[in-house]
Amino acid sequence: MEIKASRLGNVFAHRISLAGQYLILQLLIIAVVLAGVVVVSLTQSTNNFEKIEGRRSLSAAESLASNPLLRALIPSAAPEMGSALPAMAETTRSISGLQFVILADRYGTVITSTYPDDVGTSILHPESKVEEGRGWTGEITRNGNHVLIAQVPVLDDTGQMVGIVSAGQSYPSTRELIQEIAPSALSTLIIAVVLGATGSVMLSRRVRRQTRGMEPREIAELFEHREALLHGVKEGIISVSPDSRIMLANDIAIELLQLPLTCVGQTLTELDVAPQVTRALTTQQQQPDRQFLIGERVVVFNRMPVKTARKDLGSVTTFRDRTELTLLEQELGDSKATADMLRAQTHEFANHLHAISGLIQLQEYEEVIRFIDGVSFSRSKVFEDVSAHIQEPTIAALLIAKASVATERGILLEVSKDSRLGRGDEQIARDLTTVVGNLIDNAMDAVAEMPKPKIMLSVHEADNLITVRVSDNGPGIADDAMKEIFTQGFSTKDATVSGGRGFGLALSRLVCRRRNGDITAVNDHGAQFTATLRK
Repeated sequence: MEIKASRLGNVFAHRISLAGQYLILQLLIIAVVLAGVVVVSLTQSTNNFEKIEGRRSLSAAESLASNPLLRALIPSAAPEMGSALPAMAETTRSISGLQFVILADRYGTVITSTYPDDVGTSILHPESKVEEGRGWTGEITRNGNHVLIAQVPVLDDTGQMVGIVSAGQSYPSTRELIQEIAPSALSTLIIAVVLGATGSVMLSRRVRRQTRGMEPREIAELFEHREALLHGVKEGIISVSPDSRIMLANDIAIELLQLPLTCVGQTLTELDVAPQVTRALTTQQQQPDRQFLIGERVVVFNRMPVKTARKDLGSVTTFRDRTELTLLEQELGDSKATADMLRAQTHEFANHLHAISGLIQLQEYEEVIRFIDGVSFSRSKVFEDVSAHIQEPTIAALLIAKASVATERGILLEVSKDSRLGRGDEQIARDLTTVVGNLIDNAMDAVAEMPKPKIMLSVHEADNLITVRVSDNGPGIADDAMKEIFTQGFSTKDATVSGGRGFGLALSRLVCRRRNGDITAVNDHGAQFTATLRK
């Protein structure tokens, strides 16, 4: 039965418009209120009847009890004797408009009554105070009817009770009370229905404007679709109000930003999110696909403000994990570096071959021999210098490649003679490649415009602590940028380069700190970066 009622309710809600539902609800409320008003009105009418008719009955009984003729006749009166007492009782009833008047002796036995059957019976009631010489008003049941009665003692000249006067009126029936209040209740009902219907229509129109003309079932369907969309997409979606309070966040957003499951409804300050996340979610975005480093993930943010004509609703930010793509870009960068090295070597070898060819044509054979010996010595010296100090093959190959690229760009790259680095495991080699490669690349960009560009690299290993120092003779680091160079996304270079800028130093610091080390920067006739890593 419950399932059937629920289905009927759903069908009812689907087939009736929002205005109709509001009208039905208003009518139900009006019906409940009207029923309450009727009950209150009936109770109030009954209370008014008791108050007014009780006072009138008591007043009529007291007037009759104080009549001197009654006081003289009633002590010796007996039932059905004489006509003076019945006449006096009937006269009082007629004048007062009461339903009945009863006279009884001092013991409560009826002498005369509007109802002949009462003669000889007792009118005393358990709750009556008349035997104590006081007037009393109360309720009794007579022949199934609810009766309001007033009883007053008749006193002689000495103050002794010689009889009792009782007068009263039957309570009006419920039907009579309803007929009495019907005109006002009907007027109230008509006014309430008109106001309710008008209010329902106006409220429905206002709600439809606010809901863009959608009915409740359409809103419910839209909500279900939104929930499916939020939790179905592979991108993070988060909505932030103008006061930095999270309004919604899907599962991917909670995972990528490392938020608690109860984050909805809390402010970014209360959640103690990372500063770069707060900046990405609250600041105006000048260009798409801003990249930030969240933990060990590269996350791309796109923020869209949400506003209406009158109010700022905050913003919606979408973001996605680009860690794998960034790693792929790094691999492509390594491939490009290798290609650049080969291109540089090819260009260098071509120049050497041209020089040798010219010397042979000039028949300067001794010069040819000296030139070949010099080139061979120069190439061997680079390999020997690197191999003598750096025993880790991966780092040695990286430095040889960087040296070739530097030579092609007219930059002198030297490895200090006191550098020492032994072999390590694959992970430390990979982390050192990230740190050394990024520091050398930044140094080559810094000295590119210098007249005699030079880069000095030193690597030391002691007590499982590896220290890498890269210095250059470039312009150094500006004071206002010194605190920002390790911030994710910060760069002093062209920000429009494909793939983004500002992640080399951030990634390098992340690698160092992950190995219980760090990276620092100072100005010493150029920029000098010092990185430490534990094996």
